Amino acid sequence: MPNAKVVFLTGLPQRTVDVILSHNPDGFETQVVRRDASVDEQKQAVADADFIIVYGAELADDVLRAGPKVRVVQTLAAGYDRMNHGLMADLDVACCNNGGANSWAVADHTVLLMLAVYRKLIAVDLSTREGRWNEPITGANTFEMAEKMVGVLGIGNIGRQVAKRVQGFDSKTQYYDLYPLPEETERELNLSRVELDELFATSDVVTCHIPLTPQTRHVVSRERIAMMKPTSIVVNTSRGPVVDEAALIDALREGQIAGAGLDVFEQEPVDPNNPLLKMENVIATPHTAGTTWDTWPRRAGFAYRNLKGVWEGEPPMGVARDFDIQG
Repeated sequence: MPNAKVVFLTGLPQRTVDVILSHNPDGFETQVVRRDASVDEQKQAVADADFIIVYGAELADDVLRAGPKVRVVQTLAAGYDRMNHGLMADLDVACCNNGGANSWAVADHTVLLMLAVYRKLIAVDLSTREGRWNEPITGANTFEMAEKMVGVLGIGNIGRQVAKRVQGFDSKTQYYDLYPLPEETERELNLSRVELDELFATSDVVTCHIPLTPQTRHVVSRERIAMMKPTSIVVNTSRGPVVDEAALIDALREGQIAGAGLDVFEQEPVDPNNPLLKMENVIATPHTAGTTWDTWPRRAGFAYRNLKGVWEGEPPMGVARDFDIQG
C-alpha cells in the first residue's frame, strides 16, 4: 500500500509542531504548510493529499477544492464552526474534531472561572498587591461551590468533565442536551436532564459547552437570561456567539444576574472597549481554556489514530454534526 499523505496547515510554533509530528504513524508522510503560505502554495501541497490537519490557520475553500483525494479534514480543536460544512458535504469530505483531547483543559479552566467569579479572585489579588488588605471582601459578597446547582448546557466530552469536577466541590449538577445521555450514564455521572428553560431558571451556574451552529447562536438569549436567579452566574468556554453578548451586558449592569466568567466573545480578539472588560463582576480570558502543553500529545494522537483508521477502511471518529438546540 502506498504512503498516505497528510498536509498539516498550521500557525503553531515549531516546538509544538514537532510534538504533533512525533505521532506521525509509519506509512504516513506529513507536509507542514505554514498559514502564511500563499493560496497557490497551499493548493499545490494538497493536490495529492489524502488528509488535511488544521490548527491555527484558515482552510480556504479553493484550497480544499484543490485536493481531489482528500477524505478527512481533521481539526486539532474541539470546535468546527469555521469549517465550510456545505462544501465538505459536496466534496464527500468528513470534518472531524479532536475527539475530546482538550476536554480536561477546558473543564479545568471552566471551574477556574466559576471559582474566580465566586471568590472575586482578580479584585482581591489586586487589592492585596496594592496594600488594601481584605478589600473588597465584606463577608457577604463571596460564595462557595458547595450545594450550588450547576447547569451544564451541552453534555459532550467537555460538559461531562465539567460535571465530574464540580461534583468534587459538592455541587449539584443537571444538564440540557438535545441528545439525552443513556439512563445508565446519567446515574454514573450523577446527572439529571432538564428542559432548556428549566436549566436557566433553576441553576446557580449556567456553563456553556455546545458547538456554534446557526441553531445554537444566541441560545443564551435575553429571554433565558431573564429567567435566571439574581444570584446566578454564566460561564462560557465554548464559543462566544452562543451567548447574546448585548443581553448579557444589560443583565450584568442591571443586576439581573450576579456575574460571568468568559473565555470567549462574539468578536475575537475582543475589543478593549467592550463593556464586559470594565465590569468587576466579570472574569475574562482570551480563548485559552483548551490551550495547555499537556493537550498536544492527546490532540495529535487522536488525529493520527483517526486518519490511520480511515486509511485502513474504518469510519472516521469525531465527525462534526449540526446540532439543533430546540426551544
